[in-house]
Amino acid sequence: MRRIFIIAIVTSLIALDSHFIGHIAFGSDQSESAALKSAIEAKTKELTQINDKIVETQKNLNTISTQGKTLSKEIQKIDLNINQLSLGIRSSEIRIDRLGLEINDLSASVEDKEASIASKRKAIESFLRQLQASADENELLQFLKSKSLVEGVFDTYSVSKVSEELHTEIGSLEVIKAALAADLSTKAQKKTAVESERTTLKAKLSISEEQKDGKKTLLSSTKNQEKVYQAQLQELEKKQKDIGEAIDAIEAELRAKFDPSLLPVKRPGVIAYPTSDAILTQEYGLTLFAKTAYKSQFHNGLDFGAPLGTPILASRDGKVIAAGNNGKYQYGKYVLLEHDNGLSTLYGHMSKHAVLAGQTVTKGQVIGYVGNTGYSFGNHVHFGLYWSDSVILKNLPSCNCGLVPIGVTINPSDYL
Repeated sequence: MRRIFIIAIVTSLIALDSHFIGHIAFGSDQSESAALKSAIEAKTKELTQINDKIVETQKNLNTISTQGKTLSKEIQKIDLNINQLSLGIRSSEIRIDRLGLEINDLSASVEDKEASIASKRKAIESFLRQLQASADENELLQFLKSKSLVEGVFDTYSVSKVSEELHTEIGSLEVIKAALAADLSTKAQKKTAVESERTTLKAKLSISEEQKDGKKTLLSSTKNQEKVYQAQLQELEKKQKDIGEAIDAIEAELRAKFDPSLLPVKRPGVIAYPTSDAILTQEYGLTLFAKTAYKSQFHNGLDFGAPLGTPILASRDGKVIAAGNNGKYQYGKYVLLEHDNGLSTLYGHMSKHAVLAGQTVTKGQVIGYVGNTGYSFGNHVHFGLYWSDSVILKNLPSCNCGLVPIGVTINPSDYL
């Protein structure tokens, strides 16, 4: 009976993945661990302070956006954007530093658990040897061979005690192994996060330079004169009105052929929000802002405000149909994705693309960065949802602004 028991124990031991014990260390120094945790806390505090400044800068940008369209206000907005990007760059640097510290802390934890697993395995091997020593004798024979009744009872009790302790050690080993697997998974995720943050940092640095160049171009084209700026603004708004009328006419024709029954059932979670911590700044439909800003008085998507350079995320797996640029009109820099459920999503007013037409993307993948390009009045992402069969990319005679996405729009809120 005990032979069967030992075989079962050995089988359990083998089942404990030995690949976790590839290179054993002997624990991490407690003072080093405390120093790492202290450094992580300091980075977290610094990051909070930087993010508070980013939020404050965004409030100032929002205030200026409501104070009228003048050259001086536009220059102030650019300066605030550059300042906000500098803070964002510092934020990314701190995040990278903190992730590095967290990875080091996890590495120490992994070493500790590997050492603990090695110790547990040695204990289990010792228990197995003790059981093996009496494996060929049944309890009655062992009892009869004892010198005395007391010794026989004690020997039988000891074997039982060893068996109990062996069970305990194996259970403990399984718990440590599960904790080690969790640490290794978290460590891998943080390494991926570091690479992602480095990409974001690089993008913010590029966007910052573009903002500085944009300020120089604006001052040069207006000769730093308000009346020249106002003339340019009037021309822009006239062109945008013409573009809006052309799009409205095309969309009216497309909507006449629209069959709502072809759409997925309205339910939450079909698509995801295009940014982390999304802040809705304009709804879909006949909004107050749309009544004065657009010829149609209709807003054909959702607007989510966010600091310049914030990553924009694919709301669902899909294919990049276009990564275009309408210049200073319509959507500016945009990405159009087609999904597998008859829906397409549009992400407008980007500061920078992160994908190319023809690419396949996954939900949550960074496809661009928040900006203020095109016909826009502040940093945000315009999030549009379309019936895929209706979507076309069209050159409009009313502007020299590249291919403009046009189609039957749907309220994204029905699927978020």
